[in-house]
Amino acid sequence: MVRSHSSRRNIHLPFLVFSRSSFMKDATVAPMFARFDYIIIGGGTSGCALAATLSQNASVLVLERGGAPYDDPTATDIGSFATTLSNTSPKSWSQLFVSEDGVYNTRARVLGGGSVLNAGFYTRAGEEYVKETEWKSDEVEAAYEWVENKVAFEPPMMGWQTALRDGLLEAGEYPYNGFTYDHNYGTKVGGTIFDRAGHRHTAADLLEYANPNTIVVYLHASVHKILFTTKGRPRPKAYGVIFQDANGVLHKAELEKNAMNEVILSAGAIGSPQLLMLSGIGPAAHLAAHGIKPVVLDHPMVGQGMGDNPMNAIYIPSPTPVEVSLIQVVGITKFDSYIEGASGVIFSYSWTRKFFDGVLNYLNEIQTSRTASATSPTWSTQSITKFFNSIDPLLNATTRAGLILQKIAGPVSRGHLELRNTNPDDNPLVRFNYYQEPEDLKKCVDGINTIIKVIKSKAFSKFKYPDATIQGLLDLILSVPTNLRPKHITSVFNLQQFCIDTVMTIWHYHGGCQVGRVVDKNYKVLGLDSLRVIDGSTFLKSPGTNPQATVMMLGRYMGQKILQERAAYHKKIEEDS
Repeated sequence: MVRSHSSRRNIHLPFLVFSRSSFMKDATVAPMFARFDYIIIGGGTSGCALAATLSQNASVLVLERGGAPYDDPTATDIGSFATTLSNTSPKSWSQLFVSEDGVYNTRARVLGGGSVLNAGFYTRAGEEYVKETEWKSDEVEAAYEWVENKVAFEPPMMGWQTALRDGLLEAGEYPYNGFTYDHNYGTKVGGTIFDRAGHRHTAADLLEYANPNTIVVYLHASVHKILFTTKGRPRPKAYGVIFQDANGVLHKAELEKNAMNEVILSAGAIGSPQLLMLSGIGPAAHLAAHGIKPVVLDHPMVGQGMGDNPMNAIYIPSPTPVEVSLIQVVGITKFDSYIEGASGVIFSYSWTRKFFDGVLNYLNEIQTSRTASATSPTWSTQSITKFFNSIDPLLNATTRAGLILQKIAGPVSRGHLELRNTNPDDNPLVRFNYYQEPEDLKKCVDGINTIIKVIKSKAFSKFKYPDATIQGLLDLILSVPTNLRPKHITSVFNLQQFCIDTVMTIWHYHGGCQVGRVVDKNYKVLGLDSLRVIDGSTFLKSPGTNPQATVMMLGRYMGQKILQERAAYHKKIEEDS
């Protein structure tokens, strides 16, 4: 069902009161020991959908390391997007990390996961993607609709986004597919999780589907370890977890004694492989080097296949006012680059300063840490200093400009994740190897050339200064510290170098627990019992133009599969007894 308008405050206030007094609690009130049918680690984009579904016929514990988005509702509004995402203070919803590639990135630490922080675009995976994963298309369709009934809307199309849409068509990205959640070649208007009032509806809202009598959600609950037993068994079986509350007190939660009960990791593409390793599942030599005992299972593919779809953008100052808009329009090209844009993002010197201070502090901590990898690069921060010397400290305004970006599908280039230390709250080391493969680099160049066509189009002319040159616009983005990588003078004239020098994340990283390598097609961890991973870490490539719809869908889809397996098992027990 497509909805175009709703008042978040009217919808969510009853749920907030109800949930806080019922199943959503701070982990400090958790008993020292408890049992459940399912323990879900991570109340993120997939975890919330999964938990709500499983609670219909089983007892569920969700352990979320962050707080709830309902604690500060205005922070999730569209006008607060940049401020909230860039707030990387120790207790914030956005946890900064810098990959070994020298690219800034963030991890969500809040109920609802990345759907609390992202640009809101809602669009499904393509039919080919569904076929490749061997999901059942009718069940996928139903799962998407279940999600959409709660969080998806048709966005308002105003001046700048309309010009982007028409510019894409003028640039040859046909056909025009109108408003749709579907993934097809051409130009379309996609869905959004922002309603017409600019209020965000996150994956946490999917918990409104949950049975309040069979679910408990603990906030500020940081899982340290998954527990395994081998007693009387041919291979290890997960039976519980150790987690820590905000006061530093450790708690233990175990599964009820039932063959169908499981621990399910939904901690995301960084958290899930990290926690497997901390629990003794991963490359044995690497685990031993960090003193992790016992090594439960030598699993060399844990942490491998890490991918992050590279993003490059061109910033276009406008002679006329623009609306505040995030991603609404996308050009789905046949050369596997996606063209999207945003306009009028509120710029503030203060939040920009705080973000880059956070970057500098983070780099200082990493470089002074005794456990930092000897192979970790040392990045120059001169570009950050130069940037702040060039802008007005009093600047605080809605920018009269837009940003058109290209994102690489796939990608082909892959990296890996390793432990930095054994603290579950610290970021592991991760390298994505952006543009390592020439195929990805070619897609970027084609994408930038398409953006240039849009900028030069008649449809977009109102939002570009007449004397602005492409070289000038490229130079403008090169002057901003979009990453910590060195910049080359040839980047203005060589689009391959421009792609390499200005690469950014669009926060669609995935892999580390991939299907066929770490988990099977039912998302069960290979070589272990009673443990699954259900989140974006299992993806071989990113679904659709933007993955959040599919990550939420996956939680619902697999939740129903698990309940079906559970029902079949108990039916057989009854028949045999």
